[in-house]
Amino acid sequence: MDRHSRLVAYFKVILPLAALFLLSTLFLLSRSIAPTGTTPFAEKDIEARVRGQQITGAFFSGITNGGDEITVSASTAHPASAGGSADAEELQAHLTLAKGGEIRLKSDAGTLNPAGDRASFTGNVRITTSTGYTVTTQQLDTGLDTFSAETPGQVEGTGPFGNFTAGQMQIGAKNKDAPVHMLFTKGVKLVYDPRNPEKD
Repeated sequence: MDRHSRLVAYFKVILPLAALFLLSTLFLLSRSIAPTGTTPFAEKDIEARVRGQQITGAFFSGITNGGDEITVSASTAHPASAGGSADAEELQAHLTLAKGGEIRLKSDAGTLNPAGDRASFTGNVRITTSTGYTVTTQQLDTGLDTFSAETPGQVEGTGPFGNFTAGQMQIGAKNKDAPVHMLFTKGVKLVYDPRNPEKD
C-alpha cells in the first residue's frame, strides 16, 4: 500500500473520531454553563403585574348637571371590579365652572368611581382656584354629577385676605342656578394680611 492510500485510510478513522469529540465537548459545555442573565423586571414588579392590571394615563371627563366641565386624570390606575372604585396615583382634576372661574385639584393618590359619580383625593391634597385661593388638606371627597366636595378634616390655606385654617371645608352650589362657592366651618381662624387688598 502506497503512502497516499495509507493517509486516506488514517483520515477515514481520525476525522469521524474528531467529529465525535467536538460534539461531545459541545454537549458537556452546554450542561456545565449556568444562566447568568437577569430578568428585565424586578421580582416586586412581576408580583404587582401578576396581582392585577394597571392603566397608565387614566382619564375621565364629563359635564355636571349644572353645566360645569370636569376632567379627572391619574398617572396610573388599577381597574375596579364592577361598580367599584379604581385606586389611582397622582390624581388631578380640573373644573371649569359654568358661571365662570376654575378649580384645580391635585393629590398623591385617591379613588375614582365614574359609575357612582364619586372621586376621593387623598395625601397632600392641593386645591387652587382662579379667584386666588390655595387650600391644602389630607382628604377631599367629591361628587362628579353635581360638583360638590368636602373635607372630613382640617384645611389650611391662603387667599386674598391672608392665611387661614378651618376644621372643615365644603365646595358646592346652594341650588342649580347658584354659583359654586367655598364654605369654611368648624373653627375658622384668619390671619389678615393688609398687603393683600380686598377684591370685589
